[in-house]
Amino acid sequence: MPTQTEPTFVIQRAGERASFDFGWLATYHSFSFGEYVDPANLNWGALRVFNDDTVAPGQGFPTHPHRDMEIVTYVLRGELEHRDSLGHHGIVSPGGIQYVSAGTGVSHSEFNHSQTADVHFVQMWVLPRTPGGAPGYGQHDFTLSERRNRWLAVASGESGVDAPVTLRQDATVRVSQFEDVTLCYDFAEGRLGFLFVAEGSVTANGEQLGAGDAVRLSGLRELEVGGSGELVLWDVPPLGGRMAA
Repeated sequence: MPTQTEPTFVIQRAGERASFDFGWLATYHSFSFGEYVDPANLNWGALRVFNDDTVAPGQGFPTHPHRDMEIVTYVLRGELEHRDSLGHHGIVSPGGIQYVSAGTGVSHSEFNHSQTADVHFVQMWVLPRTPGGAPGYGQHDFTLSERRNRWLAVASGESGVDAPVTLRQDATVRVSQFEDVTLCYDFAEGRLGFLFVAEGSVTANGEQLGAGDAVRLSGLRELEVGGSGELVLWDVPPLGGRMAA
């Protein structure tokens, strides 16, 4: 198993992900989750879960508990409705994110707000620096112009990174709507990257990527991406210097 500090540019194609179709939910898992268990694919640094979910109209995840996890959900299409044991209620539209800091424990439900159209989103879990802390919830909408042709930081716990949502981890998630453009992103030494193509077609460091494809990067200082599509990029710290915790 290579360490995360060795130069690594590993592509996970859309069809290589674990996938499940439950009728009301079509889901793809980039890392071990639920019924998909692979000890060699538990996480990428602090990034523990990256699920690509499509939920049928009026359906969703009934109330269930979490603790000691930072959960960020980015809506791609449709509307996602949230309720939790703290009394929060919100509806997130395309281009928006919601954030649950589970802390010492919180229960929540996530449902498709529409009775006629699917909702498509990616849900991402990050391991916190330390366990515990008061649970919390937040959401934020972003316009297309805010996301167009730039790496927009939407949630971060890194010092010096300006983002509307604060994570309890030295990690940052950025989103972008590429429209026939090439952008570079520079990683600090020792950091790990995870790039996901939600929609469209791009090249990343010369490699062609399509919808559902992802790249895991380590030991590389620059990522160059060009093309058109909707992208999600994580910049995370390693955990113990190993590929899987």
